[in-house]
Amino acid sequence: MSRKLLAASAALALFAVALAPGALAQAPAGPPPDALSDPSFKGPEVLAFIGVKSGDKVADLVAGRFVRALSQAVGPTGKVYAVEPAEVVKAHPQVLGTMQGLAAIPAYANVSVVTAPVNDPGLPSGLDAAFIRQNYHDLHDKFMGPADVPAFNRHVFAALKPGGVYVILDHAAAAGSGLAATDTIHRIDEATVIAEVKAAGFVLDGESKIFANPADDHSKMVFDPSIRGKTDQFLLRFRKPK
Repeated sequence: MSRKLLAASAALALFAVALAPGALAQAPAGPPPDALSDPSFKGPEVLAFIGVKSGDKVADLVAGRFVRALSQAVGPTGKVYAVEPAEVVKAHPQVLGTMQGLAAIPAYANVSVVTAPVNDPGLPSGLDAAFIRQNYHDLHDKFMGPADVPAFNRHVFAALKPGGVYVILDHAAAAGSGLAATDTIHRIDEATVIAEVKAAGFVLDGESKIFANPADDHSKMVFDPSIRGKTDQFLLRFRKPK
């Protein structure tokens, strides 16, 4: 086996273990379930909603399960910035190795890993899209500082091209609850997200119900076994005016 192939195999193994800690007690396997391999992530639908196309520059904020799918969608002429805030890396050190391992695999050479404090995220300019999946609510939580959320959203706004999009997927909290559930059951009120993002200069450009679940009463923690993977989630697209 060539040295390059050995390095790629090792990186892929790191990717698998870091995203699936429980796999340490199991037989070796391929990459963990993500938007490329697991239909429950609705990868094609989410990418279509974002509008990702070949050649695009995309930031995956608090990067994870969509990096591989985004990498394939933008192709060799595109770029995916896997953004891991320093606060996330401090709380979950394995995530940085996960993304660095993935970026070392030749098939994902268009992935670059970015890590910086959440309040100065170091986003590259000229992005076509920025995506944050199930982590926007965490911006308000203690382990994120909490972040200066208005400033974070302004950073995203500045990094996007005119006409670029900012897409947020998160667990829905009870309507009118604001930020009350972000650090307890890891949910956020959709109306609060809309108000915060619009305050940065964005316009609400679209909403998808592909992750909606009317049976979720918004009272349970998202990790509760009875609702995990089935929470009511909102998917919002905001656009930077041209």
